[in-house]
Amino acid sequence: MSDRGGAWLEAAENALRAAPPEALLPTARKLLATQVQARYVTLLLADYGLTELHPVTTPTHTTHTIALRDGAPAARAFVAGATTLEADVAGTVTLHLPVAVRGDRLGVLSVNLPKPSLGLTTVMELRSFATAMGHELVIADRHTDLYLRARRRQRLTLAAEMQWQLLPGRGFVRDEYTLGAHVEPAYAVGGDNFDWSTSDDHLTITVTNGSGHGLAAALLTNLTVSALRNARRAGVSLADQACLADQAIYGEYSGRRCSPTLLLRFNLATGQASVVDAGSPQLFRLRNGTVERVDLEAQLPLGMFEETDYREQPLGVAVNDRLVIATSGPHSTRTPGADGPGEDALLATIVATRDASPHEAARILVEQLMRVADDEDLPGDAAVVCLDWRGRA
Repeated sequence: MSDRGGAWLEAAENALRAAPPEALLPTARKLLATQVQARYVTLLLADYGLTELHPVTTPTHTTHTIALRDGAPAARAFVAGATTLEADVAGTVTLHLPVAVRGDRLGVLSVNLPKPSLGLTTVMELRSFATAMGHELVIADRHTDLYLRARRRQRLTLAAEMQWQLLPGRGFVRDEYTLGAHVEPAYAVGGDNFDWSTSDDHLTITVTNGSGHGLAAALLTNLTVSALRNARRAGVSLADQACLADQAIYGEYSGRRCSPTLLLRFNLATGQASVVDAGSPQLFRLRNGTVERVDLEAQLPLGMFEETDYREQPLGVAVNDRLVIATSGPHSTRTPGADGPGEDALLATIVATRDASPHEAARILVEQLMRVADDEDLPGDAAVVCLDWRGRA
């Protein structure tokens, strides 16, 4: 394979783009059988709860799933975001290749091929092929339910369906930072949500702790996120984004419902951030091995009163800082400034996961928040956004 270079990759990407949305896997199998003598090719997608890898099949079913915590080669490839190799006695090897788009982990492409076909060039080309596959999967989701259905180990509630359609993904990577996020209960989440948007010079993150449960919470959060996006895309300041969203929510609910939200906007060149704390989502900072809750100027949740004025406050971010934003959890029932056993456990978990990727740290922290919710009978939704800041060179 190495003697012909990587020219086949361009042709392969064109073939994937030309394939019908539901035919990406059959197309990949034909391409790889020709180019690397692949015996079989399997596409595994992570389920919504990040507990299993599900094979894409027609008709859709969830047999032969792989638990992400059992240490199988495909599971290690997904969790670590690195290629793993599995050899067998029949003279073939299986490469398990992470499928991700700009840091958003989707699943694993498993390719079985003869040992003589395997070399460093082959591995690198197959990694590029898996990345191309990921980009086409994102586009295909607009036109077919095949891959969305394959990710489900059970039916989503209507509220959860609405929430997942709002989310920007569960990860994003660029030179200045890495983002990882997770929300639970994945199949029945109501109001908790996160959103982000990047530009040449700025990163904007919003995290919403939608009040209520079920469909009512999802409708409120849908309005909140849509109003914030509409204001952000109009190019107004962070404080004005909060004000416009506040007006939209109050106009619909007249103060009967509100939407606690934390808004952050980072300058990628300087590491300076503006923050609007409009409710209960909390911000934690891990710096030099020490974690602390960042005390912000608490302002009214969005939509509580008519025409509320919101103010921005500055926040400095240093190279190698990790910021964690959490919605539900121990802070939901404590008095301001008071730490309880729940928050102590959360802070300890942030420290314990300092060497994990933001994606894995977010998942583990959500599990911690859900355990606190079970222990203290708190609202069942929980969302976490984890940001590793590197800054601009």
